[in-house]
Amino acid sequence: MKNISVYFFIPFLLSWCSTIAIAQNSQKPILTKLPFAFSDIGRTPMENTPVLFNSRLLLVSNNRPGGADAKGKDAYVYIDDLQTGKEVARFGQGHSFVSAYVNGKELNVFALEFTDFGRIMKSSGIDRLTSTDLKTWKTEKVILPDGNEHLFNSSVCKDDKGYLMAYESDKPVQFCFKFARSNDLSKWEKVPHLAFTGENHEYSACPVIRYFKPYYYVIYLHDKMAGHKGYISYLTRSKNLIEWELSPFNPILEAGEGEGINNSDVDLIEYQGKTYLYYATGDQETWGTVRVAMFNGPEKAFFENHFPKNISFTKTTAEIK
Repeated sequence: MKNISVYFFIPFLLSWCSTIAIAQNSQKPILTKLPFAFSDIGRTPMENTPVLFNSRLLLVSNNRPGGADAKGKDAYVYIDDLQTGKEVARFGQGHSFVSAYVNGKELNVFALEFTDFGRIMKSSGIDRLTSTDLKTWKTEKVILPDGNEHLFNSSVCKDDKGYLMAYESDKPVQFCFKFARSNDLSKWEKVPHLAFTGENHEYSACPVIRYFKPYYYVIYLHDKMAGHKGYISYLTRSKNLIEWELSPFNPILEAGEGEGINNSDVDLIEYQGKTYLYYATGDQETWGTVRVAMFNGPEKAFFENHFPKNISFTKTTAEIK
């Protein structure tokens, strides 16, 4: 009888352990918002990218004063050293919606060139600004708008085919994001017939893209919705850029106390085994600053843990029909 009891109990125990493991794996990954914000020091920070370049931790940002009435002549890109807090570069007058990608000894900065912002926005497209010393910069146009389309944020990652860019547009939905590919970071070809517009053909702004085989992951900004505070950040993934799955833990970032109505413009970096998400707070109109949230693990784990096993996901498509 003793042996029978043991054999009866073992399957139950294994089943119980399996249930506990699934439940544990289904817990929302912990993001700890660190208790500080970046001082604007007379600047208007919003879009930004943290990078490790030539063994230096840097934050690539843009200053776009004037809100909806911003003028390109007043805008510029700047880089701060995250360990000293000092500005180490200022360049790219007339550029905004910045992102950055490190390619060996070359820092690539992607940013929209514009003259007027707001309702009558005038821009000539997304530029690539490159430097090896943070002093001398080369600028070239890489993405042009189609027709009366307006472009905004962009983000670049490397994959098995070369480089992939996710870039924000106001067509066919204000806002959505599209894709372009490159073999050298200089010449880009748009991926046709694709535009990510969320689950319900909806506001899907300021994407940041990463690739961990076999998935592309994108954090993007979702519009305000009932039950949540203001503009919130969502996470989605895809194997082919066509079919996408939404994380069951969305939103992954939402405005907390003192953050206004906004957790947007996310970019991230892995440093010493931890993942840091830099994001913008504010009211989307008159004020904003940059804050940081930390995940206690590498980037790959951060993304994978937002899509637990044995759970079905909400699916959507980026295919334009």
